[in-house]
Amino acid sequence: MTSTQVLERCIFCKIATGKDPSTSIVYENERICIFKDIRPAADHHLLAIPKYHVDDTRSLTAAERPLLEEMRVELGNVLTGQYQIDLSQAIFGFHIPPFTTVKHLHMHGIAPVGSMGFISRMIFKPNTMWFNTTEAVMDRIPSVSQDETTAQ
Repeated sequence: MTSTQVLERCIFCKIATGKDPSTSIVYENERICIFKDIRPAADHHLLAIPKYHVDDTRSLTAAERPLLEEMRVELGNVLTGQYQIDLSQAIFGFHIPPFTTVKHLHMHGIAPVGSMGFISRMIFKPNTMWFNTTEAVMDRIPSVSQDETTAQ
């Protein structure tokens, strides 16, 4: 499948490029956009996605570290600014393949954790084989110096 076909079929690529009018974006800049999850696990459940296609956490390289950091910061900013959420009551992370429903990198921001039902607490249980916190995913990405060392 060509990259054009991927972009045409990927719902998150359509959202990121404004080609899905049914999705209300709550924040965006030139690199990322944030919108509400259609199946919220808590009172506030947001997704942050890059505006270019990245399949999943296994596709990440050291070059995406700043992108992940920006996604995390902006999700936190939206939760605190628009919804007055105390971030100690939030969880941030990614479903790990093959437990992803959309094959486009997306970070979940869910709050307050106390409003999650039993099933949601299992689905988004941190650092399990199906869901990892942002920190756990970042820890697995090689640093730039490791990439440069490997290339030499």
